[in-house]
Amino acid sequence: MKSMWTIYTLSLAAILTAFSVSAAEPAPPDMPTAALADAIDPLIKKHEGDVGIMIRHLTTGATYTHQPDEAMPTASLIKFPVMLTAYQLAAAGKLDLQKPVTYREEDKVPGSGILGPQFTPGVSFPLRDAVRLMMAYSDNIATNLVLKELELPTTNAQMEAWECPNTKVHAFVFRGSTSIAPDRSKKYGLGSTTAREMVRLLEKLHRGECGSEEQTKQMLDHMRAIESNVRLAKFLPAGTKVAMKTGSVNAVRTVAGIVESPSGPFAICVLTNNNKDQRWTDDNAGQILSAEIAREAYRVFNPPSSAAPMPPTDGPLLLGARGPLVEDLQRTLNAKLDPSPKLTLDGEFGEVTQAALKAFQKSASLEEAGITDAKTWTALGPLIAPVEPNTPAEPPARQPADELKGPPFVTAKAWCVGDVASRTIAHSHQLDERRDIASTTKLMTAYIILKQAESQPEILDEIVTFSTVADDTPGSTAGVRAGEKVTVQELLYGLMLPSGNDAATAYAEHFGAKLPEIEGQETTPAARFVAQMNATAAELKMSATKYANPHGLTHVDHKSTVGDQFQLACAALQLPALRTIINTRQHRSVVDGPSGYRREIIWRNTNRLLDIEGYSGVKTGTTDAAGACLISLSQRDGAEAVTVVLGATSSDARYTDTRNIFRYYWQNR
Repeated sequence: MKSMWTIYTLSLAAILTAFSVSAAEPAPPDMPTAALADAIDPLIKKHEGDVGIMIRHLTTGATYTHQPDEAMPTASLIKFPVMLTAYQLAAAGKLDLQKPVTYREEDKVPGSGILGPQFTPGVSFPLRDAVRLMMAYSDNIATNLVLKELELPTTNAQMEAWECPNTKVHAFVFRGSTSIAPDRSKKYGLGSTTAREMVRLLEKLHRGECGSEEQTKQMLDHMRAIESNVRLAKFLPAGTKVAMKTGSVNAVRTVAGIVESPSGPFAICVLTNNNKDQRWTDDNAGQILSAEIAREAYRVFNPPSSAAPMPPTDGPLLLGARGPLVEDLQRTLNAKLDPSPKLTLDGEFGEVTQAALKAFQKSASLEEAGITDAKTWTALGPLIAPVEPNTPAEPPARQPADELKGPPFVTAKAWCVGDVASRTIAHSHQLDERRDIASTTKLMTAYIILKQAESQPEILDEIVTFSTVADDTPGSTAGVRAGEKVTVQELLYGLMLPSGNDAATAYAEHFGAKLPEIEGQETTPAARFVAQMNATAAELKMSATKYANPHGLTHVDHKSTVGDQFQLACAALQLPALRTIINTRQHRSVVDGPSGYRREIIWRNTNRLLDIEGYSGVKTGTTDAAGACLISLSQRDGAEAVTVVLGATSSDARYTDTRNIFRYYWQNR
């Protein structure tokens, strides 16, 4: 590890280098900063939430900041410093990244990742692979495996050594009881940082100060493997390379990364907290803000006049060239050579592309120069145009004109509508297609509780005490904190109105604890409650439905159909107590705190159709996998109908789809 004096010397050298560049190029050094402020300040002003930003061009040093030293929650962004620490220790010979680690049953935690849904406990793999899973898939289980090897205080000590005192990891993921800083955990959650410290760490990574050259390449590869086009890359030119890490919990959206651009790379960190928009959708305001800021930084650092000149179509391309024409060449070489060199279409004319070009020139009996001279262009013929996946070579024949009869056109992937009293479906599309159902899951959770309350009304007065696991459940929330207490009856409003995932977990723990162990299995109370959900689905003849959790967060096995959800809705609507809850637009409740305080909570219904006469609930749901979902109840002329919409294209679309389906139904009864 470099000494602090060495780092100071390197930093001083970088400053002197930047000064000499400025002296040679007399453009005012504040021009990029002023342009960034002009572009970004209005974006911050309109955002409803707290924002911390730092942007620095890693070649010129041009910098923009907004509250760069304000400590804010990281969510999963803290996994970036954890990765740096692991590789730093490996470089110092204090950690073996090839050491096998084993994922065990007790390591299971909810939230992001692929180990839980896709892998069987007992599997072993190198620690380095756990680090990659932690970064590329933000895998929470892998993160805890890495933290277990490092030990919690180690990352924080490394951050202190790197002059990042606000960058701290507080506990294992979804293991709040392991916190080494309880007060900070309450304030910031999993971890904390500042925008300035994140950029400082990105600069260290870029300079190769967190590991060897090969280790630095591996870390950047981990970060470039993150598949997220809804943060920094969303509005950047196609093919722009971005190495980043993101984080999301409820009112928090964070991202930090290095963006490659024609003028050179720039580091960027956008932290947001207390966001009004807490939706788990691609158009979440915090995510859009970070994408817009990255776009503006890219534009300022790469104005049109500074763009690298592109060679003419009949001119030579050679080693070091870059741009769309190189990408066209790579695509054409892939098609012309047999076997195909399978070049990456990155627009970078490197040694691999040069070798493929030489192979083509040899096959065409041309000089193997590795340069696209006029003869090579002629031999190549027209460069092959990009084609979207599964796009036919020619557009298909036009479809017949729309018929004036038949059901409405909607965006939903699957839907149905039918009569509540007879439980018969009148019209549908993809009635039996199994799909993700998001928070419409909570209708089953509520049904089980209220069905039991019909014969045991006393259970509604039972007290539910929120565990740390319930409090830490990601996604939409009822806002009840660990240790706080609320009655079963009151919490139903927190489950159904704001769609509290935390409430669903709390119910599963509370009622699951009363259920017997599943024969031959040692299960948690929550798992036993989920088993009850599946047993109830079987009783209701929901044959295509399987529940994996009580809230609807995405899981590979958690699926249902619009037909099954229709039957569940009709059964649930036989419970008067449920009707009261789902038709409530806003509800005030009071929870009791562990130290004797009492706190008021206001729960507002997410179902916007309740603002329109004739609609009375039932349940919304949204995840990236499920799309926008809605089960809705409508009444006209003494009759009742239910519509189920799964996989609408947006929140607005699900309401439009539902209203159009209902209109068609009522007109054609």
